[in-house]
Amino acid sequence: MRWQWVMLAFVPVSILLNVFHAPPVWVFLTACLAIVPLAGAMGAATEELAKYRGQAIGGLMNATFGNATELIIAIVAVINGEVDVVRASLIGSIVGNLLLVLGLSALLGGLKFKEQKFSKDAAGTHSSMMTIAVISLLVPAIFVRSVPHLHEADIRVQNLSLCVAGVLIALYIGGLVFALWTHQSAFMPQEEEEHEPPTLKQSTAIWILLASTVAIAFESEMLVHSITPVVHALHMSKFFLGIIVIPIIGNAAEHSTAIVTAMKNKMDISLNIAVSSATQIAMFVAPVIIFVSAATAFHVSILFSNVELITVVVAVVIAGQVTRDGKTNWLEGAQLLAVYIIIALAFFFIPASS
Repeated sequence: MRWQWVMLAFVPVSILLNVFHAPPVWVFLTACLAIVPLAGAMGAATEELAKYRGQAIGGLMNATFGNATELIIAIVAVINGEVDVVRASLIGSIVGNLLLVLGLSALLGGLKFKEQKFSKDAAGTHSSMMTIAVISLLVPAIFVRSVPHLHEADIRVQNLSLCVAGVLIALYIGGLVFALWTHQSAFMPQEEEEHEPPTLKQSTAIWILLASTVAIAFESEMLVHSITPVVHALHMSKFFLGIIVIPIIGNAAEHSTAIVTAMKNKMDISLNIAVSSATQIAMFVAPVIIFVSAATAFHVSILFSNVELITVVVAVVIAGQVTRDGKTNWLEGAQLLAVYIIIALAFFFIPASS
């Protein structure tokens, strides 16, 4: 998309502002805007490489690198001790995909087409995976908080987090095998798509992928370092920053693809982008962050706050209700968006405490 290339100008701008010690708000803003086209470039390079590897391996590559931007930002934030922001951004990515992206896709697609259909089998599988992910978040929190004097720093809680993370990663891999190999037909679009040939050389795509990854890591470092000053300057909650702002930035390019696809009456693909991304955050990115944090001084446990748990449960329940019949319309999209806006307003006006 042409707008992504224009936005690449924010990469040198953010670097210059950081070098010359500009106000943190400006560094944060330009770093956010720089990450958007870089994430788009990373996604485009991954798709080009996937075309060289066949449908199954290509799907695996897209699944693996689909949320690489969020993973990089989260790892940088963990290393810098922003554990609360990391937890909030993980929940925000799940909620954003299920409510904001799916909602906008259904709304805008529904305004153009009276009713859009997709695979009920695929929707059911995604819904089951998200339900299991929610259970994996709820059960440890309930058990730990029901035991007196058991706190997050306890070695038993850390071991529990690592074990649950391992189970989720194993199940996520099983889900990929199910979708890409053993039951691939259930996840195919209802209308056969033309397979486009690669537009980039394989070596060029690899260099773009590597360069965008390094650039995102650098921009993430500037973004994370400016979080605390921005919170103080704008009187903004870190929860709002993590749950709303950062996930939108990390997913902007992917979000736009899902919405444009829905407006072409390809709701199967749009649903897959939105819900698969949410599933990957819950069952792959979050567990990986837990394992990575175990090697740092700042451990991320499976114990999310009550507010975060309630938020993700609400998102999974309403998204499951909307997609269970294998079709959507503009009103269902508006309903998803309404829930997302209510959640965003709650975090904006009433900062949540963990």
